[in-house]
Amino acid sequence: MDTLTIDTPHEFSYQQALHFLKRSPQEVLHFIQHERIEKVIYIDEKPVLMAVTANGKQLQVSVLNQRISAAMKEVLIQYMEDWFDLKTDLQPFYAMAMKDRLLRTLVIKYAGYRIIGIPDLFESLCWAIIGQQINLSFAYKLKRSFVMAFGRKFSRKGNTYFHFPLPEAIASLDPDDLLQLQFSRQKAQYVINVAEAFVAGTIAKNRLSILSFQAAKEALMSLKGIGNWTANYALMKTFHFPNAFPLQDAGLHQAIAKQLNLQKKPTLLQIEEQFKKYMGWEAYATLYLWRSLSDD
Repeated sequence: MDTLTIDTPHEFSYQQALHFLKRSPQEVLHFIQHERIEKVIYIDEKPVLMAVTANGKQLQVSVLNQRISAAMKEVLIQYMEDWFDLKTDLQPFYAMAMKDRLLRTLVIKYAGYRIIGIPDLFESLCWAIIGQQINLSFAYKLKRSFVMAFGRKFSRKGNTYFHFPLPEAIASLDPDDLLQLQFSRQKAQYVINVAEAFVAGTIAKNRLSILSFQAAKEALMSLKGIGNWTANYALMKTFHFPNAFPLQDAGLHQAIAKQLNLQKKPTLLQIEEQFKKYMGWEAYATLYLWRSLSDD
């Protein structure tokens, strides 16, 4: 077993990261036990089983099934930086939020909470489509069935680890294959459409990563099934654009109503007006409001 150490920013809380990663017992893409996260990723088409723990202001990443080569080390560091959003400087966001009535209490209470990213753009888009207009519990149930049916599997010491399906595995499906998993026909078709776009090369993470926020958003929204909310979600979770703003998100509306003690959910115009103060940091304002819905 090889281990590498990654320094984390001052404004990073491993406990807050764990809170997010533990939010559903239906999660199948990682396991957490005693504050240790186990997850399999693929590097050069080979499974790499990681075990992640924290030690002070450092993350310890152990590879359980092989040695860490120099090339693998670079990939692992990049993956961890993307997964835990370690490169974003949150000081300007905190300085702004501390002066804001809506956010001040949240950034104090959940200090160090960062966007838990989805480095795989295909996974990010599929997860957003799966979660459209259903509750989180059912969304996780659908994702679990989807991953277990079509994802890659890796077994070690009696444990089976799952990796999100590749676009190639989904592009060849018929919508009826997903209806059996309780997908709606529309969602089934959207997921297959996105997979086909990846296989055809119409969309790719490396191509979008060099675009501006607006250009990347327009590229995503050119795909059938990808609307404003889904595009902003992926730009937030995969590319860490701090200005990604899923305005139509029901959870965001609920959180604002809760924090401001409103009798009914705010209108889109009211939310847009509120978020003018957060310009450039809409993704993180949204993140902390979402966090308030699972207050503990």
